[in-house]
Amino acid sequence: MLSPEEQLKLIKKGTLEIISEEELLDKLKEGRPLIVKAGFDPTAPDLHLGHTVLLQKLRTFQQLGHTVYFIIGDFTAMIGDPSGRDQTRPPLTKQQVLENAKTYKEQVFKVLDPEKTVVVFNSSWLGEMKAEDLIKLTAKYTVARMLEREDFKKRFKENIPISIHEFIYPLLQAYDSVAIKADVELGGSDQRFNLLIGRDIQKEYGIEKPQVAILLPLLVGTDGVKKMSKSYGNYIGITEPPEDMFGKVMSISDELMWQYWELLTDLTVEEIDKMKKDVESGVLHPMEVKKQLAMYIVERFHDKDSAIKAKEHFEKVHSKKEIPDDIPVINVKDLNIEDKEIELFELIYLLNLAPSKAEAKRLIKQGGVKIDGEKVDDFLYKVDLTKEHIIQAGKRKFVKLQV
Repeated sequence: MLSPEEQLKLIKKGTLEIISEEELLDKLKEGRPLIVKAGFDPTAPDLHLGHTVLLQKLRTFQQLGHTVYFIIGDFTAMIGDPSGRDQTRPPLTKQQVLENAKTYKEQVFKVLDPEKTVVVFNSSWLGEMKAEDLIKLTAKYTVARMLEREDFKKRFKENIPISIHEFIYPLLQAYDSVAIKADVELGGSDQRFNLLIGRDIQKEYGIEKPQVAILLPLLVGTDGVKKMSKSYGNYIGITEPPEDMFGKVMSISDELMWQYWELLTDLTVEEIDKMKKDVESGVLHPMEVKKQLAMYIVERFHDKDSAIKAKEHFEKVHSKKEIPDDIPVINVKDLNIEDKEIELFELIYLLNLAPSKAEAKRLIKQGGVKIDGEKVDDFLYKVDLTKEHIIQAGKRKFVKLQV
């Protein structure tokens, strides 16, 4: 059993802020399993690595013997979290929320220990609230305090509408902490205001030692610039095929790789620092360290054999510049093309190598398409359909076009 000080050291890894560290240490010294909370609104059916930053920290608490409450915000998702938004977030239907929540439950246990996780839907208490209960809750916070939040302040100043229900969202999230008597709540840096309201509301409901708020950084996406998000197209989904997942991890910069090691793995700060020094001194090549990272991530979300095969695939395609053996084969006749040739952008779209014709043109112009190993950057290039071709789009997508 680790001492409270040793536990705190492990918990602090990769965190931005702990409010407050002294309070957390005091709770750890009580020698009981803490109730550690994180809420996820099921706004999309699939999780990506950005979501798993919180899961990784929850996993740390589990390994230290604490109890994790994974709260699926099915009730709050129907309101929509305004955090970081410059306009009202559209609410989801109950059916959408339930469908998304189902996949969340399946995915989170790729990181969390199911034996040490309590999965709860916040509709189980928020859905039971009466109008008078809601009014009592809203009476415990002021409009002035709400307008201290940056996104609300900005919208108010610029006369951009703020709906009343958006003020209620952080209060309901805070009430989750009251309902489960949370000792600790985890959230991304954009959730700071909401987590602090949780502390205030717990006090209002008579909880003498309110939750400690632990803020974690937002994982930077594969573009190396913006936070990982499906809307930015810079995400790595945890249900993606092993080869795609491996390839996307390998596409991140050497510098960004260290954030991934820190936020997405069980390695200690000391182990990561040693790897950094070995790379700086030339003992290790950054490419090899990144392959280790890609293997680690693929193995976590798939299995060891899949990770090994994904690594072999990557090395075959990228390192040895060879074409993989198991590429999909599509017959020309199945495309229902009457002519004997077709413009390249049309073909790329028909082969589902790009989501739209405009995206196909962009990909070709940027040099992301090869025909039989030769780069073609003219999207109007005529492809001869009387011959077989190997079409490559991007680094990882191949199709064998069969006559």
